[in-house]
Amino acid sequence: MTDDAKLETYAHALDKHPDYRVVRRYQRPTHYATPAADDSTIHTGVYLDTETTGFDEDTCKIIELAMVRFRFTSDGRLFDMPSDFDEFNDPGVPIPPEIVTLTGITDDMVKGQHLDQKKIDAFLDGVALVVAHNASFDRRFVEAHLSGFDSLAWGCSASQVPWREAGFESAKLEYLAYRQGFFYSGHRAINDCLAGLHVLAQPLPAVGGTGFAQLVREARSKEVRIYATGSPFETKDILRQRGYRWNTGDNGKPKAWYIDIAESATEAEFAWLRENVFHRSLKLPTTPITPFNRFSSRI
Repeated sequence: MTDDAKLETYAHALDKHPDYRVVRRYQRPTHYATPAADDSTIHTGVYLDTETTGFDEDTCKIIELAMVRFRFTSDGRLFDMPSDFDEFNDPGVPIPPEIVTLTGITDDMVKGQHLDQKKIDAFLDGVALVVAHNASFDRRFVEAHLSGFDSLAWGCSASQVPWREAGFESAKLEYLAYRQGFFYSGHRAINDCLAGLHVLAQPLPAVGGTGFAQLVREARSKEVRIYATGSPFETKDILRQRGYRWNTGDNGKPKAWYIDIAESATEAEFAWLRENVFHRSLKLPTTPITPFNRFSSRI
């Protein structure tokens, strides 16, 4: 018996014991499932991750962009990952020490390198869905610094999968991986992409299906953003308790409390506002939220 075979025997035995849990190193699979002969509507998606010099897309730069293409169906079956994209980008300024510590990316690694928009355009050709683990962060950065991403539908593997209902205490990617029995070298963009897809491919018995199937279903949902413009100051606490958030107006949007709700709940929300906040008939500004603008700074 080889050493690897012996180790696997020990690992299997430990995994069966209630006092132990075995966590294996991530190994890239050739595929997750094989399309059926009658699968005529197979789509192409991209799992994306960025490493950046900071958190503000207006003042900070992308230093690494990674994407993994994958094939899937609209009912959430995930098949394979045929190709990758992974490039560094020189931000033109020294990378902050805390970012070097976090990502392992140094000034020497990115020196003189730049993201090739033509290669990005080719990689995005035919893509129906972009997924990121914190889409509200990654989408803002790629839309601010690159083209081709603002017209695509987006999904988020952190916020659009019911991880808590599925029995996970956190949506942090490394924690999800650990709970699903594997570990990987994190905080490099391509590794995060591969780990993110692997996490999504696993079944979630508590909620049914896989994480990816849950994401696809949630990603296609439609919402409405309601701005409670002109709401009386004394109603701020009940608005906050209701789930409303404050927008300062610095982004060109109304300076007001706002909430994002399911499109089907719009009428009921207006009724609640009339009864509890405005005490009169009203017409408030709204913004439709779809997969094509969700997570974007454009809304």
